[in-house]
Amino acid sequence: MFDKQPRTAAVPPGWPPLVPPPEADGWQVPAVSWLLDFCPADYRLYASWRRQPVALAWLATRHIEAQLVAMRQAYREVRVELGEHLTDEGLAQVLADLEAEGVRLLAARRSAGLVYDALQGKRYVPRL
Repeated sequence: MFDKQPRTAAVPPGWPPLVPPPEADGWQVPAVSWLLDFCPADYRLYASWRRQPVALAWLATRHIEAQLVAMRQAYREVRVELGEHLTDEGLAQVLADLEAEGVRLLAARRSAGLVYDALQGKRYVPRL
């Protein structure tokens, strides 16, 4: 016998909440929009990214990774570069903001990587 209840597709931890699971019809359209949100605004001008979403996901993961590198470098250098120009409270806030952005970018990199995998046809199988 088959279940009469609809099944919800399993997505891996870190899957972007605004993107439907890969088994959903048309899931690539919101995936492309989500990926473009992590790229420079001018990327929306290029039609190839919408027609070739796997290429966009590939590029977006690299772009996010580059942002992570920049955040890490800024975190390391902010005291030396701006320390004399900021108050102690200001420096603490800048460090906290850089840390928060780093956490956001780490999550985005994981999510973009999962979307990239799904666009290549890889499917998540939950473990028991």
